[in-house]
Amino acid sequence: MSSLSEVHLLSILAQEMNMRKAAERLFVSQPALSQRLQTIEKEWGTKLFIRSQKGLSLTPAGELVIQFANEMLVKEEKVRETISALDSEVYGTLKIAVASIVGQNWLPQVLKKFVQKHPQAKISLVTGWSSEISKSLYEDQAHIGIVRGTPDWKGVKMHLFEDGLYLVDTVISRSEQVLETDRPFIQFKSDSNYYQEIQDWWMRNYQTAPKRTIIVDQIETCKQMTINGIGYAILPEITLNGVGETIFKIPLLDESGTPLKRDTWLIGYESAFQLKQVKAFIEVIKENIDNFKL
Repeated sequence: MSSLSEVHLLSILAQEMNMRKAAERLFVSQPALSQRLQTIEKEWGTKLFIRSQKGLSLTPAGELVIQFANEMLVKEEKVRETISALDSEVYGTLKIAVASIVGQNWLPQVLKKFVQKHPQAKISLVTGWSSEISKSLYEDQAHIGIVRGTPDWKGVKMHLFEDGLYLVDTVISRSEQVLETDRPFIQFKSDSNYYQEIQDWWMRNYQTAPKRTIIVDQIETCKQMTINGIGYAILPEITLNGVGETIFKIPLLDESGTPLKRDTWLIGYESAFQLKQVKAFIEVIKENIDNFKL
């Protein structure tokens, strides 16, 4: 394999498994891409992909070459990061793994400031549940992670913000009304202790299960169903910006009358915090933390 461009080409092909889509991503024509692939396969002395009407599939040899190509791309990225650290400008890719709820509702305003201040930097963003964020860090797929709750993390931790929990509905204006209503309680799945926290609060206050329940797989779906009057939900404050005055928001309180809150943390390994793009991202957060409103 003669160049990094060919490594990149093979990686894109393996991601798309489709000549047309890969050609579009690489900004070349399909015939040109096919010719370049044939040249690469000739260099390796074997077929790497099998073409069919359904798309591409990897041969056993292709799987080995793609693994090699991806390893080269990871090494290239690390070298570029090291080189960029020698320069006064912030280059390189900032790789962030973030809890979906934060990625949708808080992070965009932070990244806007970051790209305005450091236009040469690139951003790679992966979203998921908090348990998946830790896995991304373990597997070196991200420099830093942003998680909800209290993370069991031995590396660097930085507290970002806390937000309250609210019982939200277009009809219910007092929490005790949930015992009287036939409206469904809309809940979303979560892999964190959030779900258990809600269950504990509910049983502590009502000692009985909701009359009707709807389970959804995304918090945004839960929010939209609630806003549209289908039922009531318990949602974190971070999701409630811009919902307007047509919806009631009742804060959840613990046994002592203190509002229940959720924490959000930035986590990572010490080595990642030495990277220039990570340092620059932390600086943007610290400089603007009061402006990043929930």
